[in-house]
Amino acid sequence: MSDDVDVPESHPRYESLLTRHRIEAGVDMGITSRQGLIAQGRGEAYDYLLGEETIDSADRAERAAAAYLLSAEHAVISVNGNAAALVPGELVELSEVTGADLEVNLFNRTEERIERIAEYLKQHGAEAVRGLTADGRIPGLDHERAKVDADGIGDADVVLVPLEDGDRAEALGEMGKTELVVDLNPLSRSAQVATVPIVDNIIRAIPAITEHARELHEDRDAQRTAIDSFDASTALTDAEAAIRGGA
Repeated sequence: MSDDVDVPESHPRYESLLTRHRIEAGVDMGITSRQGLIAQGRGEAYDYLLGEETIDSADRAERAAAAYLLSAEHAVISVNGNAAALVPGELVELSEVTGADLEVNLFNRTEERIERIAEYLKQHGAEAVRGLTADGRIPGLDHERAKVDADGIGDADVVLVPLEDGDRAEALGEMGKTELVVDLNPLSRSAQVATVPIVDNIIRAIPAITEHARELHEDRDAQRTAIDSFDASTALTDAEAAIRGGA
């Protein structure tokens, strides 16, 4: 997918318009659902209030997320349509750096969409993508996002869930999983129940987590420090304050 848009890079809304273009293209390719366009607009509004930048508390969250992924027994990166459209190569790179599996999980699930997203990730360098088997189930959910690979998200101790649904975030937490959630709304249910709420735009958050993971890769003590020094409540409070300050 080309990032070319008919807007000069000097345009103050260039990055925002580019992101919208990626979602639109994702719909055309059958990767992203039409509802994903609405979700993107909602997130963009919060990012605007954050100044479209990574605040300090989000950077600390991204560092903690990297540490959790590196120290996990079995980490999985959950991928939905919007995430695949926005940062496919970045997700693959994060998977390679941390050793986490990639697994496609969708609310508006069809086998064709799952296969298209898996193939799209492979086109961006992924060697293997989970989500097609769907032989496990998250208890307490009665929609399609309950379907997971038993040896993927079902077996994981740490799950990175960017752009997550609140009810599934709660259900994963009740399964005892460590959840790393990318969500621009600090008041959302997903962010509120996350072990590590990352209040940042996914196009900045995923590369930042990867960068921290490269730095922390061989340093167990630094990984533990990043985890122990992170406080979710403080991060959410800081993000809300930043948004209110920008409003």
